[in-house]
Amino acid sequence: MNVLYLQCAMGASGNMLTAALASLLPDPASFARDINSLGIPRVCASLERGSSRGMAGWKARIEIDGREEDAQPRSHGSAHGHSHARFDEILGFIRSLPVSDKVRANACSIYRRIAEAEAQVHGCAPGEVHFHEVGTADAVCDVVSVCLLMERLNPGRVVCSPVCVGSGLTYTAHGFLPVPAPATASLLHGVPSYGSDFPGELCTPTGAALISHISNAFGPMPEMTLLKEGCGLGSREFPQPNCLRALLGTAPGGDSETGSCDSVCELSANIDDMTAEDIALARDLLIDNGALDAWVIPLAMKKGRPGSMLCALCAPPEAAQIRQVFFKHTSTLGVRSRILQRAVLDRSIETVSTALGPVRVKTARGWGTEKTKPEFDDIERLVRKSGLSAAEVRALVSRGKKG
Repeated sequence: MNVLYLQCAMGASGNMLTAALASLLPDPASFARDINSLGIPRVCASLERGSSRGMAGWKARIEIDGREEDAQPRSHGSAHGHSHARFDEILGFIRSLPVSDKVRANACSIYRRIAEAEAQVHGCAPGEVHFHEVGTADAVCDVVSVCLLMERLNPGRVVCSPVCVGSGLTYTAHGFLPVPAPATASLLHGVPSYGSDFPGELCTPTGAALISHISNAFGPMPEMTLLKEGCGLGSREFPQPNCLRALLGTAPGGDSETGSCDSVCELSANIDDMTAEDIALARDLLIDNGALDAWVIPLAMKKGRPGSMLCALCAPPEAAQIRQVFFKHTSTLGVRSRILQRAVLDRSIETVSTALGPVRVKTARGWGTEKTKPEFDDIERLVRKSGLSAAEVRALVSRGKKG
């Protein structure tokens, strides 16, 4: 099983985490082209080599309307000079992006955590939050980028070091706030953290939300056989290298070719008094709230009524949140749940260049087998673009070159 270790001795931000994870890819610079192809308005991303206090790495640069992210003016009205964005607007935009359902679900779940933290700080409901720093175009780019990278790297386990938050004060849209800022502190609940001897905000709200979402455990680097090291650089200079390191390896006794086992929670409810449209919406909302999968099974229920069984699969820690979606968005009076053991293949995603454009290809290995399949969203896009059949596009992919 592949293990990813994140070393956050200088905190965490969206761009540092993006650069650290991207530097584990065969061609980090090409990932920026993938991000720009998503069509996030006003955003232009790039990945460049650099160094900090002698530590070499990669730096993720985000330009908003032609100006670099950290050069954007700040005001009390909105951080980085952007207008405020509502939570539902951000979710709607993320759902419109040409990415997989898994990436959409993870990105929406991360923003939901941010909204809940901001709502707690400001004493309002999550839906009433108007985002400042975390709701801007550069933060959307950071969150989606990290979710895409985690899908491509697909580690079986993620362990994160204690997170350095910095010290002193930081200037935000609400004026000067102590470090860690209130929303950042809320997002770091359950995450080991500590301060620095020098002033500055080292962990941003976006960084805290990403780290707390993708990490399975916190502590020192676990025993593993190293395969690759990545380093994401921050934009400011400090007395020590300003970087976030990502170390990828295999666990003792494990092998990326063998597959692995884990635990999942299955939740389900029988429903006979909802319309097909409402059940379909509930299924989508389960995915948006972090379910690994969700599906509907037709039933013949009591008194001969046609009904449906709505089911969802999630990581055990997310079961309470998924159960709440069942109760809020369906008519059910009860939700069943059970813990299941599953065997899974180790998966990775690579980009194949074709005459029509890039196509993501998923490879799954383990348990004595290997499977390769192009992402259907990319196949569909090229079918509509070229007028060729799906079979003809797949044939082009099989002859393409990995990039």
